[in-house]
Amino acid sequence: MKKLALALSVFAAISTPAIAEGDVEAGKTKSVMCSACHGVDGNSIAPIWPKLAGQHASYLEKQLHDFQAAAKSGGKEGRSDPTMIGMSATLSEQDIKDVSAYYASQTLNVADVTNVPAEGEALYKGGDMARGITSCMACHGPDGKGGELAGFPAIGGQHAEYIKIQLNMFRDTKRNNDLNGMMQDVSKKLSDSDIEALSQYISSLK
Repeated sequence: MKKLALALSVFAAISTPAIAEGDVEAGKTKSVMCSACHGVDGNSIAPIWPKLAGQHASYLEKQLHDFQAAAKSGGKEGRSDPTMIGMSATLSEQDIKDVSAYYASQTLNVADVTNVPAEGEALYKGGDMARGITSCMACHGPDGKGGELAGFPAIGGQHAEYIKIQLNMFRDTKRNNDLNGMMQDVSKKLSDSDIEALSQYISSLK
């Protein structure tokens, strides 16, 4: 809770940040190498690969920088992923901005999800104070669109399988590039059934 309050206070202190924008058209050309996994328009078909369409450009930039940091530090820093470390290794700063701008400009395709667990909605919207679980909505918003200035990614409509994989990685401390360790703090309190329910609910958000 303290880490959440700190992050939100930082967000509140931001007034008019100068955000350098990438070139969408240049990013479209440069993203060809990414399309095999993430789709031509950022809507991946395989549920283990994330949809990038409509994601905040600044968040995408951070992830690419974190993959590069992991490569340079042997996995001690940033975000470690064998495939993405290789794919991001040769990207320049301008490449990163352009590709991120392109995917951010695309429209997310959200599949119709049936039989969404009520437990997932309850956890997402209200958390579980008895277990010290903060609601996901506090950072990611009621519709899962997150907050770009605060660094919270859009997660609504993402593949349930990908969300499940990431929550498990945060819980097992195999992914640790989250802001102030917030996702690790939350996920370590989640059971397997919690993660399954949350993943299904988040994937249904439009």
